[in-house]
Amino acid sequence: MDLPTPEDLRERRNELELTQSELAEHADVSQPLIARIEGGDVDPRLSTLRRIVNALDEAEGGIIRARDVMNSPVVSVEPDDSVHQSKELMDEKGYSQVPVIRDGSPQGLIGNSAIRQRSEENVGELPVAEVMHESIATVEPDATIDEVDAYLNHNAAVMVVEGGRTVGVITEADIARTVS
Repeated sequence: MDLPTPEDLRERRNELELTQSELAEHADVSQPLIARIEGGDVDPRLSTLRRIVNALDEAEGGIIRARDVMNSPVVSVEPDDSVHQSKELMDEKGYSQVPVIRDGSPQGLIGNSAIRQRSEENVGELPVAEVMHESIATVEPDATIDEVDAYLNHNAAVMVVEGGRTVGVITEADIARTVS
């Protein structure tokens, strides 16, 4: 991974016609810190550098955030709902999976594959909590699409959570639609 040099940062800021103060405000750092970084007087922490680069990307219009691609409002079921109810909802909406949410907080996902894995004859009568996958990924609405994509490499969906409440859901299809 190539990190930008102080000269790279200054050049990019100038190309975007941003002042050091404007960049500092967008990156949530101080203007003197921007000046010291651009002057090569200080070696910033990676997290600080990431905030500066993200601010430059946003100024350029190049960053897509979770809030930009999430599906909202979230169609979901509760852990106590029956598997049959969740399957009916998925069929009605044309979804292969739905989030399981209790009091606004994500609990897991239930999908067709999880239902098929249960070989019991009366699986439809079971509560969703007994069939759902509890492993879920969550991000804040301002997470970058790259962060969301990394989670989707290991999860069927990513829940977008703000203040402890689920405000959106993102799947591979949403990322593909955005990229194309």
